Amino acid sequence: MDKAIPLHLQEIIYSSSDPEISRTVSKLVKDGKLRKIAPKIYTPNFDAEPSEIIRRNLFKILGHLYPGILLSHRSALEFAPTPNGELFLTYTYDRKTSLPGITLSITKGHSPLPEDNEMSSGLFVSQRERALLENLQESRKSGVFSKTLEKKAIEEKLETVIRVQGEKGLNELRDKARIISEELNLQKEYVKLNSIIGALLTTHTSSILTSPLAQARAFGHPYDPLRIQLFEKLFTELQQRTFADILDRNTDPEQFRDFAFYEAYFSNFIEGTRFDVEDARQIIETQKPLPARNQDSHDVLGTYQIVSNRAEMSLTPSNAEQLIDMLRYRHKILMSARPDKLPGNFKDKNNFAGDTAFVDFNHVLGTINEGFNFYRALSHPFAKAAYMMFMISEIHPFLDGNGRIARIMMNAELVKEGQSKIIIPTVFREDYLGGLRQLTRRSEPDTYIRMLHRAQLFSSSISGISTEEIKVVLEQSNAFKEGDQYILKISGPSN
Repeated sequence: MDKAIPLHLQEIIYSSSDPEISRTVSKLVKDGKLRKIAPKIYTPNFDAEPSEIIRRNLFKILGHLYPGILLSHRSALEFAPTPNGELFLTYTYDRKTSLPGITLSITKGHSPLPEDNEMSSGLFVSQRERALLENLQESRKSGVFSKTLEKKAIEEKLETVIRVQGEKGLNELRDKARIISEELNLQKEYVKLNSIIGALLTTHTSSILTSPLAQARAFGHPYDPLRIQLFEKLFTELQQRTFADILDRNTDPEQFRDFAFYEAYFSNFIEGTRFDVEDARQIIETQKPLPARNQDSHDVLGTYQIVSNRAEMSLTPSNAEQLIDMLRYRHKILMSARPDKLPGNFKDKNNFAGDTAFVDFNHVLGTINEGFNFYRALSHPFAKAAYMMFMISEIHPFLDGNGRIARIMMNAELVKEGQSKIIIPTVFREDYLGGLRQLTRRSEPDTYIRMLHRAQLFSSSISGISTEEIKVVLEQSNAFKEGDQYILKISGPSN
């Protein structure tokens, strides 16, 4: 008990061999100011459950009751009890003891090494290399109740090391683990660890790997597991919903091209390539760039060349290889005037939007391959379109043009099935970006799906016999407006 700290601020108080402290604690218990919640543990908190108090102060308690104890095995990597409330530790003896809500499984073993980290006063935690070796020991139990993680989990932790720190980081881990294994007599476990690392680095056979993530790494297609979790979240939401067909009204070839003009115009405007509508129309009609804006003009021309071609926009991938080929081909057309952006080639360095880092350039192919599996399982064209657009946007496979390519791929899904394409007008830009951010940062797909659905309802109202007639509809909807004071107006389609 710390007499310098007021009693009500000390949630945990320990009994002591010091007679003075012992008498003080006994008096406080007798006066109803303390209650005993576990052997040698008292609290002035009479409101919370003992198990809640213990959990909240667990690491501090362990360091006090067992000075020099080591959080080890799976607990050193998870920093939490198993689902049945078991925590694994290494100390000077074997014992299993219980605290409210927690079972301490203590194994006799080597004391903390110099590089094992001190979590709180008296409590240490196995350093990463030691913890990995401990988790490769044999265990009588399996699954979530075992003191060791499954081999699949170990593989995925090692894959994360190579993904974040590269081969150099993984080799340094291996070297350090070899030294530790000698000191702790864990040579057998080191052999297992070395085999897994060798498989990940493709110097040993990959047949020993059990994790899909680790296997992908070994076969040369590492992917971003967090993005795959995000794609699965969107897939699940799309799969559970029912979407109505919103048929395309611009079936005439000229109508299709007129719609495509505004599709290309807005898709570039939203990315910062801004033109007056009449200047953009001149670029398309003459097929010549404006003299002072050659590259920007070609961006609009390239986008229009793709989205105005019904045959091209009716093509969708049946496998991941086709998807990769389509992305590269369409990007080559789109960015033909920007050789510094590697037209038709995936990025060779990482890209960012503010503090958001997109998929590492080394993981683009693998993430596309894994993400395609969810796309393939969707059936409704709107669901496939929404998924494809977000997947490409989130991976950001190119140095530039990712948003435009993502929207092209989205609309191709709709064109193929005769559904209304989706335009993102200027006035709807913040809604569009907000929906993407909700899904990217909060794993919240509802706002994104509703945003795209509203954009499609708006787009289905756009029809006319000329670009001028369509422009009138767009002006009435506030499509060209910028600023929070304007909202997108959707009128019913005219007959």
